[in-house]
Amino acid sequence: MSATLDVRNVSKSFGGLLASRSVNLTVPHGEMHALIGPNGAGKTTLVSQLFGEILPDAGNVLLDGRDVTRLPTHARAVLGMARSFQITTLARDLTIYENVAIAVMAEDGHAFRFWGDLRQDRAIERRVMAALARVGLSDRAEEPVATLSHGEQRLLELAIALSGSPRLLLLDEPMAGLGTEESRRVTRFLADLKGSVAILLVEHDMDAVFALADRVTVLVRGEVIACGPPEAIRQDPVVREAYLGEDE
Repeated sequence: MSATLDVRNVSKSFGGLLASRSVNLTVPHGEMHALIGPNGAGKTTLVSQLFGEILPDAGNVLLDGRDVTRLPTHARAVLGMARSFQITTLARDLTIYENVAIAVMAEDGHAFRFWGDLRQDRAIERRVMAALARVGLSDRAEEPVATLSHGEQRLLELAIALSGSPRLLLLDEPMAGLGTEESRRVTRFLADLKGSVAILLVEHDMDAVFALADRVTVLVRGEVIACGPPEAIRQDPVVREAYLGEDE
């Protein structure tokens, strides 16, 4: 199976702090690959390097075999890379529909479009409503984002990320701040996505990780210490000592 994402010996330091140390990982098409590690392990820094927000000092990032290491974020998005963030980045004063429409227009290269024209563009409307239908929010399209619960906002962010039919999804802690039922709802949605797109999932919720992931990479102090199927990672003594804890 060919790799949608191929990370080769990526390293990054900030002064004397080595945030990424010769990181290697691959995510084939359709795989749900979890990236876990303690706070300060370098997970978000690595994701930022994959998306082009931070340039690595060494190594290469390949998307579908193409070297994108030096490409800016918008170029990676055009090639099929999308990401979500730990902190919600939605425009809360706009409607649910408008938030997705902004992403669709940006992908199509529209710098600006009067809001009144949006519903007249049937191609945009079809894509927006299809994205909202995937997360169960199509019947609330005209509501302000502020009316959504935190979990529903996470689902809306996923709808935005999926609106461009990406090849690779980089999800940075989609369960952060969610209650038990909201976490289950997002987990069910991600389970339904499995197999259709390559996903790199950064997550602290171990129940979600072990329920969803095909493979797990463990990062500690910027270095990969283990990679394998969830059950092998759960039983790995090095991982248990470094991260999961003996009681896991």
